[in-house]
Parts: sequence; structure tokens; C-alpha cells
Amino acid sequence: MSIGDKDKKVLNISDKYQKAYIHPQAEIGKNVKIGPFTTIGPNVKIGDDTEIGSHVMIQGDTFIGEGNKIYHGASLGISSIKDNKDDYLFIGDNNIIREYVSIESGSSSGNGETKIGNDNMIMAYCHISANSNLSSNIIMSNATSLGEEVMVEDHAVIAGMTNVKEHVRIGRIAMVGAHSNVLKDIPPYIIVDGHPGQVSGINIIGLRRNEIKPAVRKEIKRAYKILYRSDLDINEAIIEMDNKLNADQEIEHFLRFLRNVKRGICR
Repeated sequence: MSIGDKDKKVLNISDKYQKAYIHPQAEIGKNVKIGPFTTIGPNVKIGDDTEIGSHVMIQGDTFIGEGNKIYHGASLGISSIKDNKDDYLFIGDNNIIREYVSIESGSSSGNGETKIGNDNMIMAYCHISANSNLSSNIIMSNATSLGEEVMVEDHAVIAGMTNVKEHVRIGRIAMVGAHSNVLKDIPPYIIVDGHPGQVSGINIIGLRRNEIKPAVRKEIKRAYKILYRSDLDINEAIIEMDNKLNADQEIEHFLRFLRNVKRGICR
């Protein structure tokens, strides 16, 4: 449903959205709830059954899917560059975005798009910079900050007050401890902690929660030992794993991640 009808006012656009500022060109889906003093810009599209709290700012070329919950004071679609024209933000379905989260839109200095997948929990005071790409089922705890063009894969967990440097990649089912400073890529299934972030082991609990089979967990342990308990560099470790490990889906993903490392990995 579009609320851009000519007979509606920009301010106090209807009794349903009283005290909210919603631009006539914004597109609002069915059963959307919008709290007072929220501002929604002209190029914003919001899917069905999404709930938006009070004092939220949504602007730029922003798409928000269905069933999301966006809490008080969040700021979405902000451009990090003055007069930026390529400021696209995509947010999927069923995400929880807590109080005072800020998510920048994409920028022309990168790929032009910031993307958030589905079923993510982004806790209070988190910041996601321009051109970052978050997959699905990710947990970002309070006051975590992601630099520009950070990529986070499915089921990763980032504990509170963590800083992730720009262009860093965090692999699936990886876990980052609180107060960490992540300067390099984190391979899948690994735990990193510290300032700067250092590897402390395998995310066994995460593997079990995601129902990774025992036989596969055993292969992941072998991969970890080859990468971190030998004197091999990354390329040599990849060759060793390719020759010695069973080629199941998780190991193939692990190897694919390592082959695309550009900034080095946490050690």
C-alpha cells in the first residue's frame, strides 16, 4: 500500500501515524506500525508487518522487508558522504534492530549498497558502516561497530563493544569475544578474542547449535590444526587441507574463504 495519495498531508499523514513525518512518496506496506516523531523519507519502502518505534530516522534509497522490528532512536539509510547519489540500503525480513542502531547506506566509494539479510539481531548502539554486507541469523551485541565494506557470514556472533576494521570478513559460525579489535579476516567456525583479535579455538558450541554433524566437526578440527598448529602459510595450508580432508560442504566453504583472503587472517 502506498501512502503517497495527493489528498493526504505530509505531516500527521493519518490518525494511524499521528505525529510521525512520512513523505508522500514513501511506500508503506500492510499492517505496518510507526511510532510518534519518526521520520521517513521519500525513497523509502517498508514491507508488511514491520514495526517501527518512536524517534526513528529512515532516509535515503532504503528498502526494508517484512516482519522487521525497529526500536526507538534507530537511524537507517544515512549517507556517509556529502551529496552521495548511490546511497542504497537493503534490509531483509524478520530482523530485530534495537535502540539507537545506526546503519549507513551504500556509497559511491564502494559497491554502492549496504545489505542486511534476514533474521538478524542487531542490539542497541551498534553501528554498521557504508557498503557492509551482513548475511542472516547474525547476532551483533551492544555497541559493536563495523567499518566500511565489512562482510559477515551466516550465524556469526559478535559480542559487545567490538570494533571491526574496514574490509574485514567474518566467516560463518565464527564468534568474536567482547571488547575485541578485529583487524584481519576471521575464517569460518573460529573463535577470536582480544585487542587485537587473536584466535582462541574452534566455535564448538556454535557448530553444535547449527547441527553440524560430528564427523564434519572432526574434519573442521583437522582443518584448524593444519591452519593454526603447523608452520604452513595460508597457501600451503590450503594445499594440505585439499589433499587430506574430506570434501564436504563445510570444508569446501572453509577453503573457499581462505582462497579469497586479502588482508590476512587473525592468528
